[in-house]
Amino acid sequence: MTDTLVQPSAASPTARAVRDLLRSRELAVGVVLLLLIAVTTLKSNAFLFSSTGWRDLLLTPSMLVLLAVGQTAVIITRNVDLSVGSTLGLTAYLTGRLFIDTGLPIIAVVLAGILMGAALGAINGVLVAFGRVPALVITLGTMYIYRGAFLTWAGSDRINADDMPRTFRDLGTDSILGIPVLTIVAAVVLAAVGYYLRTARGGRELYAIGSDPDAAELYGLQVRRRIFSAFVLSGALAGLAGVVSAARFGTVSSSVGSGIELEAVGAAVIGGVAIFGGSGTVWGAALGAMLLVTIYRSLPVLGISDFWQQAVVGALIIGAIVLDRVLVTRQERALVAARDTSAGSTSPGAPTLAPVVAGDAQEGTR
Repeated sequence: MTDTLVQPSAASPTARAVRDLLRSRELAVGVVLLLLIAVTTLKSNAFLFSSTGWRDLLLTPSMLVLLAVGQTAVIITRNVDLSVGSTLGLTAYLTGRLFIDTGLPIIAVVLAGILMGAALGAINGVLVAFGRVPALVITLGTMYIYRGAFLTWAGSDRINADDMPRTFRDLGTDSILGIPVLTIVAAVVLAAVGYYLRTARGGRELYAIGSDPDAAELYGLQVRRRIFSAFVLSGALAGLAGVVSAARFGTVSSSVGSGIELEAVGAAVIGGVAIFGGSGTVWGAALGAMLLVTIYRSLPVLGISDFWQQAVVGALIIGAIVLDRVLVTRQERALVAARDTSAGSTSPGAPTLAPVVAGDAQEGTR
């Protein structure tokens, strides 16, 4: 009898964690990233071991990581935010204007940029969540509206480095223990959002909504409010990315942020965030952002033309989507088989288990 209570086949929590890690998409993306860095460094030692090589490897992706984290929160709800590039441009220009026109302290300017981004994200959230208009249509429209407002406001004006305080610009170049300050900022945001999505009820409900919006509504989840909050978060992080852009480059022109919204979506998808919602992590999205930026930096060193740089990125995105569909199809077949097996072994009068809507939806496809 004692032997029946102890199941040798049951894996320990540590074994399950190791197994999940080995099967995760994040590990695959991380391995590809390390291999790319290694190959490029073998081609040119300066890529990693020059005076700025290691620093640039950490610093350059920081802005895209912020956008990819916010984009992940939206995509897992089966939506997308195409306005983040225009939001970044607007907040970057706002940052410069506030320094020129008001003389506010740095912390107040940073908060103003985040709040402006959150307000622009809230507009998207209201139209998508409460207006029930497809996010692709809404955010494509607001992308052009926000960009038009930026161009109208900025005109031919350009914010120069001398227009912003030296202390603020130093944030884009300073390091703490060899790690760039902006990288630390991105890492803190990544950890906070990742922890929220994995452990908090609101974060887990985002996955449940993306897995099956109708079932989530029937289950009693606040679907509209959660989707609205995801867009607000995406806008706020795009606003922070605008502030980071101003500090990083020291200048702001009317072209800032143009086209980066597609890179943010691509980084999330490459990192394993399902474009159809319901699965993925911000850790994968961050690795996807680092991989994209590293590809743009490394392929010229390897002597590959600009055309093939774009082709490689496109192939990665297509491959990630195809892989995601394959994994989802396999999981659906396994669930059907398990259900049929359970139904065959259950007596006719036995009660069935209620479906779980807000559970480990994000871990089902890993």
